Amino acid sequence: MNGPSKPITEQEEWQAKQLPRAKATQYKYSRGCVREALSNLLKVPALEIPLRAEPNKAPLLEAGWGYVSFSHCENALFIGWSPKRIGVDIEKEGRKIKARQIMERYFFKNEKQRIEHFDSKELAKEVIKLWVIKEAAIKWQRGKLSSDLGKWHYDNENKLVMHRSKKIVLNVFEKTYLEWHIGIAIKD
Repeated sequence: MNGPSKPITEQEEWQAKQLPRAKATQYKYSRGCVREALSNLLKVPALEIPLRAEPNKAPLLEAGWGYVSFSHCENALFIGWSPKRIGVDIEKEGRKIKARQIMERYFFKNEKQRIEHFDSKELAKEVIKLWVIKEAAIKWQRGKLSSDLGKWHYDNENKLVMHRSKKIVLNVFEKTYLEWHIGIAIKD
């Protein structure tokens, strides 16, 4: 985020001015990178990409432009694009979390049973892996982390997540790449 800024729209500049300095920098950087990536992919000038990515809302492209999802963590930005709805998440490996508390509060019984015997370091790693899968699903759903995290159930054997009350089933992919855990959720 210390590199040269990439072009964003006047609306995005205005939205950034409404945010605290650190959030504004992150907002401008991520939107500029998303625009640049989509510009390269779709062969359209960055500022002509019909992207609406307001703070704390799911990013949207106009109909016919596909779907975009992105996530950032301490030192990375992960961008996903698909002709079908997609959700992505990224977390840095080794992030300090209260793994046991997260597991107890948000995970289903069989998810807990699979990881509860791990030592604290391995438990934290597994909790982050499940977290990125579930947060990617929440982004696909355009839901809220606070109300939906405990409703997504991960089927490790079939690499699927299922929403307990909405009966949504998604395919998921989880990967550790260098120092990050990434999750991707998509219907088909």
